[in-house]
Amino acid sequence: MTGTEIEISADLVRDLLREQHPDLADLAVREVAGGWGNQMWRLGDELAVRMQRMDPTPELQLNERRWLPVLAPRLPLPVPTPVRFGEPSERFPKHWTVMTWVPGEPLDHDSISRGTHAADTLADFLRALHAPAPADAPVATDRGDRPGNHSDGFENLLRAVAPRDTAAGIRAVWDDAVTARAWQGPPTWVHGDLHPANVVVSDGTLSGIVDFGALSAGDPAWDLAAAWVLLPAGTAARFFDAYARADEAAIRRARGLAAMKSLFLMLMGQNGDRGLPGGKPHWGPVGRAALDRVLKAL
Repeated sequence: MTGTEIEISADLVRDLLREQHPDLADLAVREVAGGWGNQMWRLGDELAVRMQRMDPTPELQLNERRWLPVLAPRLPLPVPTPVRFGEPSERFPKHWTVMTWVPGEPLDHDSISRGTHAADTLADFLRALHAPAPADAPVATDRGDRPGNHSDGFENLLRAVAPRDTAAGIRAVWDDAVTARAWQGPPTWVHGDLHPANVVVSDGTLSGIVDFGALSAGDPAWDLAAAWVLLPAGTAARFFDAYARADEAAIRRARGLAAMKSLFLMLMGQNGDRGLPGGKPHWGPVGRAALDRVLKAL
């Protein structure tokens, strides 16, 4: 254990279940690879335990606890729904949540072969999610607001990982997004963190969406960026036709945000190659492929 990270084991998960939810303690506990802010453990065949690890505050888990039960019934894809709450204790001083398990393979470890089906599926999901959020919904502070508020972060990513031969094109896409008309509608529900590790696939298409910690009320363009970040080449136009709510300005904002997200994936890959904490070596090629799709537009 360090000052910020808690070592989590199957024995710890089972001990916590015995203390707070003993009726679940005899189910099989298996670690799920991946995760950073939170670590996931399979619990039996239908549940998972989401353990707060690197996240400095519990807000992301509490956000999921509060809102996923409200949103899940109207969403057309499976999402993890909280079923039990684990509270901080002497044994583990952070929050943990028992949630439904979303079957499938994370996209960063698999691929989409049925591109048209995936584009339609993602469009259907986001149309359902992007409803006006209530007044007490969490407000976007980093993901979900105007692209221009993230120009410093974009510049840092551009300097760190952008290939020289495409840097000018990437900057042009970002500048176009920043100058596009801002979102004019009411704040809508936004997942905020749609990248290949936060969606699952099966049978060659999208089959579930996970990790709603960044859920907030904001600009839907943050999710529309997934047309390039998640979907295969040549399917973004199909996605926007099926979504049918994005005007030209929204598509411009989404494309710029997709460029920034792609650079972030590349940076995480670079960090992984260097052996830095939290790095994901396999994200580098995923991010570069997404960036290539962005630069080809629709």
